[in-house]
Amino acid sequence: MTGSSTDFKLLAAQVEALTSERTHWVATLANTSALLAQELGGINWVGFYLRGDYMDASLPADELVLGPFQGKVACTRIAWGKGVCGTAAQRDRTMRVDDVHSFAGHIACDAASASEVVVPLHAEGRVVGVLDIDSPLPARFSKADQAGLELVADIVEEALQNPPTA
Repeated sequence: MTGSSTDFKLLAAQVEALTSERTHWVATLANTSALLAQELGGINWVGFYLRGDYMDASLPADELVLGPFQGKVACTRIAWGKGVCGTAAQRDRTMRVDDVHSFAGHIACDAASASEVVVPLHAEGRVVGVLDIDSPLPARFSKADQAGLELVADIVEEALQNPPTA
């Protein structure tokens, strides 16, 4: 399966509605991951990893720390530049991987995952995290899915503009 029939404009509008009440960023990420899990077919994990120092000033800046998600138990920390998530964050670009088992340095939190898309998230003028979605299907994510998820990420970024301590 490649791609989906997801209406990303509608999905983006739903995410926008979740952020319209100026809720705390944790609530926004939690509800967004639940919405994506509900609306995207052929996935087995969706959630967020956030830069350590963004979440808490006492955490390392060179790690991504597990945030709100839907799916099986996940890796709690990912080094900057490692795996698909850390590489997407370091390179500051979306990574769409059709076969995660052929991705050098892939971190297998769930052995059932076969493909993945990771979209960097920005706040305070820098990458502060990623939206990560895994699928048990090879080549699950199309260019259209990538563009749609980047649209969703743009809306999520607005909720991240206020530091967690605010």
